[in-house]
Amino acid sequence: MAVINGWKPDAERWLLSVFKHTKADFEFLMLDDSADPAIAAWLGSRAAERLRVLRFDPPVGFAAAVNAGIETAAGEACILFDTSIELTGDAVSPLVAALLDFKVAIAGPFGLRATAGMKEFEESAGPHVDAIEGYCMAFRRAHARAAGMLDPKFRFYRIADIDFSFRLREQGGKAVVVPGLPLVKHEHRAWESTPPAERDRLSKRNFYRFLDRWRLRDDLLTRQ
Repeated sequence: MAVINGWKPDAERWLLSVFKHTKADFEFLMLDDSADPAIAAWLGSRAAERLRVLRFDPPVGFAAAVNAGIETAAGEACILFDTSIELTGDAVSPLVAALLDFKVAIAGPFGLRATAGMKEFEESAGPHVDAIEGYCMAFRRAHARAAGMLDPKFRFYRIADIDFSFRLREQGGKAVVVPGLPLVKHEHRAWESTPPAERDRLSKRNFYRFLDRWRLRDDLLTRQ
């Protein structure tokens, strides 16, 4: 699944790449939170047997859109992509395989570890990490529901992935990096198109929300 906030070329590039390269049994959910009639018309023209579109008008924000996707997903394994990601091979099968280990709560190619307590996070190759970045994250639908889903207060995408990783891990299980996946991370349009002062404000607000919930949970930090 992927949240669409605009930028049709990016969404189309992602969609074509996953259709071309995914070998596992699948369905694709396009979560249209753009309130853009042109995007809605394009998605309507892309109708296919394994493609479903959920449209939100007015927009509901990143976390609520993802939650709606999780609730309506047909499969037990869910993979959330950002449309900045382009698959160059079958990246889905290794992610699904990682979830066969029930000690794994969440998996993906881009890991994060906390530094300075939980005041900062930096990229980590893992394999065990504190969180998985939302560019590409795989998790079980039932596990997400048991963890309370994403916090809908995260309307802006930043930090929502870290908070969700901690929610899943609080229920039991590890965050694991799956290395060497065949994919390319392109420019993140939502970040680049948001004025610096505004994205800093939204990011800080989300980070404070994360800290309010998790600042005393050092037990969730990876020691390996």
